[in-house]
Amino acid sequence: MMESVNPATEEHVRTYEEWSGADLEGALDASHRAWLSWRETSFGHRADLMRRAGRVLRERRAEYARLATIEMGKPITGALAEVEKCAEGCDYYADTAAAHLADEVVRSAASKSYVRYDPLGVVLAVMPWNFPFWQVFRFAAPALMAGNGGVLKHASNVTGCALAIEDVFRRAGFPADLFRTLLVGVASVEGIIADDRIAAATLTGSERAGIAVGSQAGRALKPSVLELGGSDPFIVLDDADVETAARVGAQARTVNSGQSCIAAKRFVVVEKIAGEFLKHFTARMADLRMGDPLDERTEIGPQARQDLRDELHDQVTRSVTAGARVLLGAEIPKGKGYFYPATVLSDVGPGMPAYEEELFGPVAAVIVARDTEDALRIANSSRFGLGASLWTRDLGQAERLARRVEAGSVFVNGLVKSDPRLPFGGIKKSGYGRELSRHGIQAFVNTKTVFIA
Repeated sequence: MMESVNPATEEHVRTYEEWSGADLEGALDASHRAWLSWRETSFGHRADLMRRAGRVLRERRAEYARLATIEMGKPITGALAEVEKCAEGCDYYADTAAAHLADEVVRSAASKSYVRYDPLGVVLAVMPWNFPFWQVFRFAAPALMAGNGGVLKHASNVTGCALAIEDVFRRAGFPADLFRTLLVGVASVEGIIADDRIAAATLTGSERAGIAVGSQAGRALKPSVLELGGSDPFIVLDDADVETAARVGAQARTVNSGQSCIAAKRFVVVEKIAGEFLKHFTARMADLRMGDPLDERTEIGPQARQDLRDELHDQVTRSVTAGARVLLGAEIPKGKGYFYPATVLSDVGPGMPAYEEELFGPVAAVIVARDTEDALRIANSSRFGLGASLWTRDLGQAERLARRVEAGSVFVNGLVKSDPRLPFGGIKKSGYGRELSRHGIQAFVNTKTVFIA
């Protein structure tokens, strides 16, 4: 049984029956058969359908956004923006897939030689709840445009969103079984990866889940892409625009109620301006409105599940016990819903959960650095390497430092975000491989050499 619970009210939303083995077998077989035909279609045909998928998303945007908000608590303004972003991703790959995967002529000893990109087959996606539409579409749009099929094992608390995504592709006119949502539990994933009808796997999720899926794919000799956790540094140097950095920093820490892999989590601030930054940053965090996620004025909604809220509070409590100082928040509010307030911790240091671990909620850990070199050392001291934000007025210095930051992306004077035009992914314990851009669509293709003597 899979259950959806509204995290703002703690009310039961819906229960879904988990599939039997026969149901799963039928879905995998149908998806594979659909792919055998789909791989022969033209880019033009695929693009027409993908653009229709974008139109379906826009036409039903309010419905899908409300579903995401009810199932996982996302503030409605963010949910509406998420659905629109999915539509933009569909349009991007409809427009660019043919160019990204065009044959590449290579001069060699042959009379003619070139590289072509052929689809691999059906790709399994194991996806989390925090961006229930976008994280699926950023895999599905490029995978389907490359000529692959897709099956989705989504987080059980957003099963309604998972089924809605399958319906988007059907409404757009894609073959009925080319993209399927699998109503199965985590225990079924290993067997699905090992199945010969599955060609590759992609996962967005925790470090532990990534280790499991990556090792299972490795045993099956299948490619995988893993986008895992992050503890992104938000580095503020002594020549930064402090007020702007503090304002954007509060937004970067609390996007999606703080439940984002690429949310700023560790605020590494040079000592010279630390006091000024903390004053502006704490004030902005205090102003954020927490409440009903269906209210468009709400900036922080509930955490997606009670266990996640409790785990976050435990990390905060252990950090405070170890010497961190609470400047704001850090108390579970009374009443219904899995809410957690905007929280600011200062005096954060090595050994504390707030320094070493990913805080998946609206909790900011402020770490003071002696100077620029010390800030860079602290930023790189994490086992994660997903994104980083760097604040300085000296853009030449910013580019020099960006080369030294250990992360998959570095945003100068802005918050980290994904963009269909740019590759997205991490290093170290944040995973491997890239999604989005041409790198994302080339993740699951056979890069084939053709040599004509």
